[in-house]
Amino acid sequence: MKIAIIGYGKMGKVIHGIAEQRGHEIVATIEKNNVDDMQKDAFRSAEVAIEFTHPDAAKDNILQCLKVGVPVVVGTTGWLNAMNDIKQACTEYDGSVFHASNFSIGVNVMFRVNKMLAQLMKSHKDYDVTVEEVHHIHKADAPSGTALTIVNGILDHLDHKKGWCMAPEIKRDHLQVAAIRRSEVPGTHTVVYESEIDTIELKHTAKGRQGFALGSVVAAEWLPGKKGVFGMDDLLNSNL
Repeated sequence: MKIAIIGYGKMGKVIHGIAEQRGHEIVATIEKNNVDDMQKDAFRSAEVAIEFTHPDAAKDNILQCLKVGVPVVVGTTGWLNAMNDIKQACTEYDGSVFHASNFSIGVNVMFRVNKMLAQLMKSHKDYDVTVEEVHHIHKADAPSGTALTIVNGILDHLDHKKGWCMAPEIKRDHLQVAAIRRSEVPGTHTVVYESEIDTIELKHTAKGRQGFALGSVVAAEWLPGKKGVFGMDDLLNSNL
């Protein structure tokens, strides 16, 4: 498969290596200084693009992919306020977008367990719940897209939590979220239910970028030939 990579930082380079290990060809790498290359034949020849850049750039990158007919897998987070525009563009250009807040298989298993745990804790209002995420100092958005997916999975099931707030703010009817930026930490997400009696903790710790990169390449292998907006649930469910 011919793959274009948009965003050629640390993650982009890991994706490059994993894609080649899986037998794919990288036909274009796009950075800030060569964005115009998305108009060139090499980029247009890609069967799929993988985009890991910055929240401010993601929307334009996705739209450009759709305009030139290249399906795109998006790992950038923090841009979902533009999702309606992306869905409209998908329809207009008959294109496809695959977006996930986190491409790690382990994290997506955590998402499902998190929802199950929230359902179980619905009637146990003596437990307060908090979410903490820790990432490297280069991460642009806070809280992380992964943390927001976890938060929404909890809020969908806990009636006594009306929303979420950022630490150190505390609201009794809101779920508190702490976003910590430290060193080169790839990503740690923790859900804590705490009462006067005990503590229940659900935690995922990434050991590197390889899990995220591999998941994005697997998504890129799955996406061509499909039309619309997709996510990890679509991919995981197709493999059951």
